[in-house]
Amino acid sequence: VQLQASGGGLVQPGGSLRLSCAASGSSFRRYTVGWFRQAPGHEREFIAADRRSGGGAIYADSVKGRFTISRDNAKSTVYLQMDNLKPEDTALYFCAADASLILSSVPDARQYDYWGQGTQVTVSS
Repeated sequence: VQLQASGGGLVQPGGSLRLSCAASGSSFRRYTVGWFRQAPGHEREFIAADRRSGGGAIYADSVKGRFTISRDNAKSTVYLQMDNLKPEDTALYFCAADASLILSSVPDARQYDYWGQGTQVTVSS
């Protein structure tokens, strides 16, 4: 599967952005799709994931209540709605997918087989 992330940009603190991760290929619902971010000098950080086959969403504590992940299987796209953005949310955001993750592996970037290119999110006044 090929992934393409989009929707990043410059936003003021408190603002919102919606990221999209569009996938090519078939059987999209079979894939767990995760969002990760990486700021300069930092390791790649798990943000949220939508588990395959209706398994539900998982969020990092740092974004819980502010970010919402959703999926449209008909469009083979996963969205990340980001509200109440903070300067510390500034990073390069990546989406990733895998068809065989167990629950405990979902936040682990090393477990994902497919990655999209990053989309930059900058939160600044």
